[in-house]
Amino acid sequence: MKEIEELVAMMPDDRVLLYKNVDSNPIGDLHRYSVHIRIHHLLTFTTFLLLAFTGMPIHYNTAFWAEPFNMLLGGIEVTRVIHRTLAVVMVFSMLYHILTLVADTLVKLQQKTFELGRTIIPTLKDIRDFKEDMLYFSGKRTMRPEMDKFMYKQKIHYFAAAFGNSVMVLSGSSFLFPEMWASILPASVASHWQEMMRLSHPHEALLALLVIAFWHWYNVHLAPGRFPMQWTFLTGKITREHQIEEHFLEYLRCLVEYPAERRYLRNLLTSKKLVAQPAAPKVSEEQLEELRA
Repeated sequence: MKEIEELVAMMPDDRVLLYKNVDSNPIGDLHRYSVHIRIHHLLTFTTFLLLAFTGMPIHYNTAFWAEPFNMLLGGIEVTRVIHRTLAVVMVFSMLYHILTLVADTLVKLQQKTFELGRTIIPTLKDIRDFKEDMLYFSGKRTMRPEMDKFMYKQKIHYFAAAFGNSVMVLSGSSFLFPEMWASILPASVASHWQEMMRLSHPHEALLALLVIAFWHWYNVHLAPGRFPMQWTFLTGKITREHQIEEHFLEYLRCLVEYPAERRYLRNLLTSKKLVAQPAAPKVSEEQLEELRA
């Protein structure tokens, strides 16, 4: 599209100059997540936190802080029932997530609109983006790399959570259905398996809780430019500033999809005198071909 090429050529070479001058609504400007993704997230983070806060007092039931907590809920037996009920909800959330991902992918493949770059699947580009981002943060590069809809850090978050949830479900099932596992596994392995699951369940929960609190929440909500909260998980929208900074390739797609965004960007560049002088193309020919498609 000629209009897109003109807009890209007009953008200043300094991406920081661009995203620091755009207007951004803290609630979000541009569509990012479907309602299904938001429901998945809501179910996952609420059940995870409640599972952690009911599971720890069960495992450490003799600790001075665990006994009053269990008594507050009606006793440790009641806490166990609540914990197991929440576990069922979390498993449902995981199955719902997998089902919608598969269905959405099949629809896009049928319509020939599937793009690997817009998925959470890791690619070689993520390795290059990580390297270039480290160079940027160490002062050896002036701009961050042009990353896609999901950057390398988000993919790490996603697959770490997927692994953790899988461990929790697998180990939790060994508590609920020990006879089943004993019938499946060889006798020489069954007892060791149960012991390994008994140890991994609370420790994985504690590890996940620490990762969520000190890594995920900081990167998503507490980091400069995001504080005090990023609303994307509720509204499904991302701020224009954030998208240009960390998901520039997705912003180019938004320019293709939304005429209003093209008009906004053109007016911004001209009104604030940010139009670049004629120079080399800002994006590669390969990227322009993707946009034309």
